[in-house]
Amino acid sequence: MTDTTQEIREGYLAAMRQKRMMNMLLLILFIALLVAGFAMADARNAGGFWDGWRNILDFPRDVIGEALSRAHLMPGYLVKYLPSLIETINIAAAATLLGALLGLFAALLATRGLAPQAWIVAPVRRVLDILRAVPEIVIALILIFLLGGGPVPAMIAICLHTIGALGKLFSEVNENASLKPVEGLASVGASWMQRMMLGVVPQVAPNYLSYALLRFEINIRASAILGFVGAGGIGYDLRNTMSWGQGKFDEAAAIFLLLFGAIVIVDQLSSYARNRLTHGKAYKDKGALL
Repeated sequence: MTDTTQEIREGYLAAMRQKRMMNMLLLILFIALLVAGFAMADARNAGGFWDGWRNILDFPRDVIGEALSRAHLMPGYLVKYLPSLIETINIAAAATLLGALLGLFAALLATRGLAPQAWIVAPVRRVLDILRAVPEIVIALILIFLLGGGPVPAMIAICLHTIGALGKLFSEVNENASLKPVEGLASVGASWMQRMMLGVVPQVAPNYLSYALLRFEINIRASAILGFVGAGGIGYDLRNTMSWGQGKFDEAAAIFLLLFGAIVIVDQLSSYARNRLTHGKAYKDKGALL
């Protein structure tokens, strides 16, 4: 073995040892932060985790037991709360549609090489970052304070978060689009909007629709969660039944079943549609719904 080869080998081994040491230090730091965060949360909690973890199954046991004892009433409860479920899905659908349209426009402005002016890209991206950073529940609480309870604050809150999320995803998709159609349209005097709608959007439309459908699934769950803070929908009914306690747990179980069934059905349908859009019929024939 020559001196040069020996030096390269020793340098490589030294670099590997340094990398392993850094990884070990990062792992130790991560574990320390995790333990410290848990200890702080446990200390500030109303009850200690170690004292109450044994009761973690009490609530599910009560709900399941009461639901089984009143199983004959379950069909009536499903019919009773179906309109609330439809309201939740409508909130998610309206928020997703409006958010996707506005997110599409923002994405075109936030993509380098597609924006009408280069200076627009950075401000639009920062706006999208802010919309993604603020949770829907925070926006909903502010809007409920201003507008009162109901589905409108939930729809606006989910829509704003959807604009930030889809705007980011759409802009990343736009970066993979070919600029040749855009240049061709520009050469014949097409406006910026015409170049985008005719030269860019047709190339990436399947990816747009795929991300929008995925976001629709997420928004259904978000809409149900926002119902807990008075934003309407089936989440509002679930909060009322759970707050009542014993005697209403069977109705809470019916709401859980409705919500779970709706999420599973929408998830399967949107997964099927996304696979058809991105992979075509051949992928469907292999079994898209798994």
